[in-house]
Amino acid sequence: MIKHYILSLNPTAKHDWDRCILRDPLTAKRPDIAKLVAEAVGADTGSYLVSVNIEVKVLEQATVVQAEQLSLNVSEVNEKPQLREVA
Repeated sequence: MIKHYILSLNPTAKHDWDRCILRDPLTAKRPDIAKLVAEAVGADTGSYLVSVNIEVKVLEQATVVQAEQLSLNVSEVNEKPQLREVA
């Protein structure tokens, strides 16, 4: 059984669970690996000793675009436009 997933790595993520994310490319859901193994074993009740072979091939890598830092002139922000009273 061959499944394709999108792996997102972000070692600087705020939370541990956001540092390594595996998602289905169509639904964006996180795969339930235990359910996939159970489907491969079958529906018979019992305990199984299984061997799982995970082969990883990078098919494409999307580059992360760094957000450009914009300089902000504080004096321009602090200037308030003159408002005229409407009579």
